[in-house]
Amino acid sequence: MNPLTLIDKYYPEENELKHILLIHSHSVTEKALTMARNHPELNLDLQFIEEAAMLHDIGIFQTDAKAIYCFGSYPYICHGYLGSELIMAEGFPRHALVCERHTGAGLSLEDIEQQQLPIPHRDMRPISLEEQIICFADKFFSKTKLDTEKTIEKARKNVARYGEEGAKQFDKWCKLFL
Repeated sequence: MNPLTLIDKYYPEENELKHILLIHSHSVTEKALTMARNHPELNLDLQFIEEAAMLHDIGIFQTDAKAIYCFGSYPYICHGYLGSELIMAEGFPRHALVCERHTGAGLSLEDIEQQQLPIPHRDMRPISLEEQIICFADKFFSKTKLDTEKTIEKARKNVARYGEEGAKQFDKWCKLFL
């Protein structure tokens, strides 16, 4: 599978949104692959990580996030499950799970219900190590400051905004992947 073929399908025009998506996705991919290569003992699927990391944010065009040139009708928090639906329909269910499960440090059903999030009510936490490393790598990059990798402290602080459970998960990933 070639992730760029799918990105081109859903982002056919060369514009600022596609540029943001590609730069962000490349940054996340490189971070995830570097961490994976630094931990050969984990036996991670590098090809899958490369493909899925490139696709993790494919659903952003359907959301309303004007700061990053998204003019869709859904709240931004929906981009994960929306992207998952796209990738599932393309026949890549394992890749689709990465799209769905990468938001925050993952979202538990309890988090979704308590916060009354406008997303399907199911557990959306990353399970496989590949899902987890992509989710973790994503925390170091913003779509508004494309040229800057966040420090561990800043990435953790951003995750902690959504609750202590996410911060604890981030700390576990630091021990596992860094």
